[in-house]
Amino acid sequence: MEIFGIPHQAFLGQLLLGLVNGAFYAMLSLGLAVIFGLLDIVNFAHGALYMLGAFAAWIMLDQWGVNYWFALILAPLAVGALGVVIERLFLKHLYGLDPLYGLLLTFGLSLILEGVFRELYGASGQSYPVPELLSGATNLGFMVLPNYRAWVVFASLVVCLGTWFLIERTRLGAYLRAGTENAKLVQAFGVNVPLMVMLTYGAGAALAGLAGVLAAPIIQVSPLMGSNLIIVVFAVVVIGGMGSILGSVITGLALGVVEGLTRVFYPEASSVVVFVVMVIVLMLRPAGLFGKEA
Repeated sequence: MEIFGIPHQAFLGQLLLGLVNGAFYAMLSLGLAVIFGLLDIVNFAHGALYMLGAFAAWIMLDQWGVNYWFALILAPLAVGALGVVIERLFLKHLYGLDPLYGLLLTFGLSLILEGVFRELYGASGQSYPVPELLSGATNLGFMVLPNYRAWVVFASLVVCLGTWFLIERTRLGAYLRAGTENAKLVQAFGVNVPLMVMLTYGAGAALAGLAGVLAAPIIQVSPLMGSNLIIVVFAVVVIGGMGSILGSVITGLALGVVEGLTRVFYPEASSVVVFVVMVIVLMLRPAGLFGKEA
């Protein structure tokens, strides 16, 4: 049986593998969308924070014997704490200024973090083992799907949808959105807006760290793993609409699938198809698919 002239096993296999890549795009673009949508900061350090999450999990296992399941909690907390420090020391001075300043600052921080880890661990990658509970694979008939990759898709969907619900459908989310629109008014109701902003950036950083832990058993843990991915993730956020949380999640998953299917039909274009889509979307709808027109 063929689909568009392609054997259905190859077609469906790439569809699922594209969904796995899309899960990482969705997780990373989610953190970016949260930080930009609520704080108006273009966080170019997001790729470095993703890398730190993976390295934190690897160091915990290599140095202290902390297994994957504990690292899945501890590593994002550590990266989130670093995000809080970055917000308090640097970013709080840039609120109200042109977002370009935040972009340049976070870009510089990402270069510093990558440079430090390249000096400490070199440019070659470190391997992180798949947890025993998720080892092996499941035969789906048309392909053999590694259990860990299925777990990545499931965990990413749960985190992405949970974050969207928290921000868009709860009172805490309403305070967050109101605090970024009119901080003085919200403070008049007794809400500590600076603390809320600090924790928001920390939560966005923790999401990047969580994505790094999920990625560690699939790819080599290296200082360059974030910089190799962050440009694509920024394109995903732009296509979905800067600041649109649900748009980033849906677009990340969809573009992962599109990228996977492009490998079947025209492999040479698989590395640029996301940017082609971005150009087309910006020509037709500059605010992005789910963004609000100015």
